[in-house]
Amino acid sequence: MQHRIIVLGAGYTGAVAAGRLAKRLHRDDVAVTLVNAEPDFVERVRMHQLATGQELTSRPLAAMFAGTGVELRQAKVTGVDVDRRTVAVTGPDGEAEELAYDTLVYALGSGWNDQGVPGTTEHAHEIAGRPGALRLRERLAGLGAGESVVVVGGGLTGLEAATEIAESRPDLDVALAARGGLGDWLSPKGRRHLRKVFGRLGITAHEHTTVTRVDADRVTTADGASLPAAVTVWTTGFAVHPIARATALEVTDTGQVVVDHTMRSVSHPDVYAIGDAALAMGAGGKPLRMSCASGGFTALHAADAITARLTGGKPPKGTIRYFNQCISLGRKEGLIQYVTADDRAVRAALTGRFAALYKELICKGAAWSAANPTFGLPVRRRRALHEQAAGRPGPAETAEASA
Repeated sequence: MQHRIIVLGAGYTGAVAAGRLAKRLHRDDVAVTLVNAEPDFVERVRMHQLATGQELTSRPLAAMFAGTGVELRQAKVTGVDVDRRTVAVTGPDGEAEELAYDTLVYALGSGWNDQGVPGTTEHAHEIAGRPGALRLRERLAGLGAGESVVVVGGGLTGLEAATEIAESRPDLDVALAARGGLGDWLSPKGRRHLRKVFGRLGITAHEHTTVTRVDADRVTTADGASLPAAVTVWTTGFAVHPIARATALEVTDTGQVVVDHTMRSVSHPDVYAIGDAALAMGAGGKPLRMSCASGGFTALHAADAITARLTGGKPPKGTIRYFNQCISLGRKEGLIQYVTADDRAVRAALTGRFAALYKELICKGAAWSAANPTFGLPVRRRRALHEQAAGRPGPAETAEASA
């Protein structure tokens, strides 16, 4: 009897995890199913480019996973029952179905977070996914010269959105509202370069500014000021998919699944959570931030841990660490901020055109890794132990649980 592994979500993390599992485990022992609502892989880190009219490479999931042994199911996940070990899905035709699993990899990721600010859902645009980026693209295309765009949020997404819009539409009045100082987490060199690029692109930075309301033509700040905004782009962080919160899984107040160092749920050992969906600890005991940089490594950790447990091996023990933060500032400028293992900026930073090329290589590499999830791994697949393949705990799991 095959061990049934279901991976929910085919973003960067889910795609990598599914491909790695299919390559490392023997097809006679394990069936890997990848469930995703859309038929294509979406390069989420390029949504600001899509929003400004740039065309992105089409990456159909069927082509990505052809010949890998991964079964693709295009369906929307509507529920997970971790006690019965089932997943409820609805297909493109509206037909509901229930899928049973022995091991679940939860990689549904996150969407935009309106932070409960009045008027945001009605009037603001988001670029956390392709539908939102396409809506923003249409709205920006309809703006006339001199009209105003306000990007709310001074994190990586906000910086990339503001600079991309300003570079592609120099006729618009682009501003960014940040709760702190502009790039205040960066090194002095990084902050200087960021201000230089903002100045060259004509972007107005409203620092230490909290937006408390969004209307169709303006945003209001905590001090009562009103900023004109024909278009408001909301980039104040991400909110995880709500499915996990509705299950019996142990989750945080924000809905992230609490996992151990192998990305395994601390409450349900047959469930693994990866990427934005998981509260995972990195170097220095600090939670990993929601990012592509974190997600890829959590996917590898989970896939290798599942493989080890099914084949009687030892799960990985390494700690996920950071090396840099890669920020595109339009197509011609970039900023690579080098960081400590626990994601604190150091003095060194790469700037300018070379940094833009570096960031582009990182983006292409992330997409390539997801599109080629089995590349470079040994062809010989490992056989699962009988007990684990049947969905029962084997010697390695029993020993680990009692340790």
